[in-house]
Amino acid sequence: MTRLLDVRDIEAGYGGMRVLHGLSIHIDDGESIGLFGPNGHGKSTLLKAISGLMRPSSGTIAFDGTDITGRRPPAIVEAGLIHAPQGNTLFGDMRIAETLELAAFSRRAGAGAAKRLEEVYALFPRLAERRSQLAKTLSGGERQMLSIGCALMCAPRLLMLDEPTLGLSPRLKEELAAAIAEICRRGVPLVVVEQDIEFLLSLTSRLYLVEHGTVVREIDRDNAPDHAEVMRLYFGEEGTH
Repeated sequence: MTRLLDVRDIEAGYGGMRVLHGLSIHIDDGESIGLFGPNGHGKSTLLKAISGLMRPSSGTIAFDGTDITGRRPPAIVEAGLIHAPQGNTLFGDMRIAETLELAAFSRRAGAGAAKRLEEVYALFPRLAERRSQLAKTLSGGERQMLSIGCALMCAPRLLMLDEPTLGLSPRLKEELAAAIAEICRRGVPLVVVEQDIEFLLSLTSRLYLVEHGTVVREIDRDNAPDHAEVMRLYFGEEGTH
């Protein structure tokens, strides 16, 4: 069986500092996965390596059976592997409608772009209401909605979300989480980086715990940890006391 994504023994880093140490994950057809673990241990670096924003020093990345290791980001986007990175990466002086329309720049995304735009507005009514506003005038949660909306305009065959609810108020986090769950229900496979394990398990079939640039544990719904175990996973044995 061809896996949708197969990452094997990836090593990567910045300058002389290695961040990923032989990390391997996979996604089978029809499933979504979550990544969690302490900050600064390689989760965002992994997504950058997969999406072509940085080149691994060794290892392989295959998408739908095709080796994409080291390919440039436009070619990876054209294949349908889409990355919504952490933080505000939008063009602040562009209007919401312009930003979403520009996101469908690839040949495969151009077909059906008008229909997807209406689907994005239906998923995020706030964006529809503010479609003439500049991106820099949006709140943090609204900018995150726009970032995910742009990713959806790319017609993803696999969508990678890097901490989409980071720093949001409880109300906005709940709103955005509901939208991500709806994306999942529509059949878009996801790779989601988050710290909320319960949220991840509601979306995905399997989780990977990433520490020190490698996978140290794989979790599925049948062996999900309780709260005490989550504390131990994050903080060690003392976290349970």
